[in-house]
Amino acid sequence: MKAVVLEAPGQAQLTSIPEPRIANEDEILLQVRKIGLCGTDLNSYRGRNALVSFPRVPGHEIAATVAELNPKYPEWQTGTPVTLSPYKNCGQCAACRHHRPNACKFNQTLGVQRDGALTEFISAPANKLFRANLSLKELCLVEPLTVGFHSTARGRVTASDTVAVFGCGGVGLGAVAAAAFKGATVVGVDLDDTKLATARKAGAAHTINSASEDLHEALEQMTGGSGPDVIIEAIGSRQTFRAAVDEVAQTGRVVYLGFAKEEVAYDTRLFVLKELDILGSRNALPEDFIAVIRMLEARRFPVEDAVTHMVPMEEAPRILEAWNHEPTRFGKIMVDVS
Repeated sequence: MKAVVLEAPGQAQLTSIPEPRIANEDEILLQVRKIGLCGTDLNSYRGRNALVSFPRVPGHEIAATVAELNPKYPEWQTGTPVTLSPYKNCGQCAACRHHRPNACKFNQTLGVQRDGALTEFISAPANKLFRANLSLKELCLVEPLTVGFHSTARGRVTASDTVAVFGCGGVGLGAVAAAAFKGATVVGVDLDDTKLATARKAGAAHTINSASEDLHEALEQMTGGSGPDVIIEAIGSRQTFRAAVDEVAQTGRVVYLGFAKEEVAYDTRLFVLKELDILGSRNALPEDFIAVIRMLEARRFPVEDAVTHMVPMEEAPRILEAWNHEPTRFGKIMVDVS
């Protein structure tokens, strides 16, 4: 069957690989329909993802249909549209024992530590599948949006909160949509006016272009001088890591989604004086998938604005190369597999 394979950093090609085998009686054979590409895939293509070895089939944002009935699971009839959780956990580490398998010490994500779904068929455990009254394009957006939804769960976002999201790219946009869906007042912060416009359509009540506006003054004005109750950092820069602590309200919650690429120095006095909750957020849980599906079924997300490029499978290597050279030109890329 056809697959896109990362052979080495900067080298992707359409090639042929063996068709999948059903590893055990709990797996379902799926025909892949669409795959979304995200920053993880770009970093893998660039050779900057330390978790990836080559060759590797990328792809973990999946819309598929059931290709073959497994008699043990009659509820998954042939042709049923599905999306799936791409994570595999060990079940024994501290995170798994505490019912947080999304942070498993030995997590393996499709397309990262193991071959992904940018191919024609895959097999997946039945308990990883989710169905919904959604189009294939919408199903393909579920997984990337769950990461932002999980960050709002970590931040305990409620309808009474003001939530600032630093970075309105793919992951940050999920956090904007999640906080708005929970009824919070959301402030989107970015350097790109196009991303900010999409954030407003996703539910942001206010936006700040921090390239042309003073972030501190704007947040002070919007919150009556108190600062946001929750700040979700979805960029991964030293400046925004520190700004989150500086700008959040007394007793606020800071949730880090991004990875800072360099060491970050803090005035730790603020951790104590503000009595802050500093939280990390990784991957997603099944309840995050269910929440995203409910939001998309309610038509509360600007799908057409979020997806900027749709290409056939044959064009995937070319668009990865173009994305590598001009990352700011691309929003959400989807690959139409079949």
